[in-house]
Amino acid sequence: MAKPFDATLNSLIDLRPGDWANAFGNLVGIPPGPFVSLDTDLATTIQADKLFRINGPQPAILHLELEANHRLRIPRDLMRYNTFTDHLYDIPVHSVLVLLRAKAAASDQTGVYERFGVHGVRIAEFRYHVERVWERPVDFWLNQGLGLSPLALLTDEANADLETALDRFRMRLDQDAAEPSITKSLLGSTFVLCGLRNPPDRVESLFRRLSLSMEDSTTYQLILNKGMSQGLSQGLSQGLSQGLSQGRVAEARALLLRQATKRFGEPTAAARSALESIVDLAKLEDLALRVLDANSWADLLQTP
Repeated sequence: MAKPFDATLNSLIDLRPGDWANAFGNLVGIPPGPFVSLDTDLATTIQADKLFRINGPQPAILHLELEANHRLRIPRDLMRYNTFTDHLYDIPVHSVLVLLRAKAAASDQTGVYERFGVHGVRIAEFRYHVERVWERPVDFWLNQGLGLSPLALLTDEANADLETALDRFRMRLDQDAAEPSITKSLLGSTFVLCGLRNPPDRVESLFRRLSLSMEDSTTYQLILNKGMSQGLSQGLSQGLSQGLSQGRVAEARALLLRQATKRFGEPTAAARSALESIVDLAKLEDLALRVLDANSWADLLQTP
């Protein structure tokens, strides 16, 4: 089952995947090198969050699992994903559990998962890295690459003074001078992720101030030209609701894409375009139920 905020996190990682591969690969000691994003479908019912093959002097796979909510027995799942990935690619797999807020922490997330036999002898030991996003300082995430900069606003330091943290985030955006489409996506993802730790009215107020403070910047003017200003300066309460709704639609569309691709193969450009044009959540959920009855992408998408 899809997890809350999956669509936002996936789009954030896909925006600058190299930033994520480099930052977390460095945290677990994987030698740097060119990276390749891997298929996360490990078996019929098993899907990891993100997998990167890093082709440095000692090739390895980086496995990221991101969690925003409390759940016991995650380490057991991590070992399963790790084992399947190791079996598929036959190179070392380093798993990282990325906890986005303190609410997600559980007592069994120690970095080591062990299984003992009936006589008390250890029969399996699996080690993984636990990254608690909120424990890092704001600058740590701002300095890991633009793709990870929104995580700075989930830290305890940012929570204590979100206004100052947003100012530093804005300066980071200006410093990078990214393409308007990237800045637009980063702002949208950050707006949604801030809701993990802050009430909507606080997020609304501060993002309205952020939009005003950016008015004189070149980056902001480019965004205005692309029409992004609507989401930041006009009714941000409504914008947050729309953003969450759009996230649910994107989540359902991504799930449908995975299910149908597994059954019918990669979609044609026309099929992908037709799927992207569906913005009705109920219709996407109905199509997901009809995947097993359809014979092809065309048959599925022609379903009334």
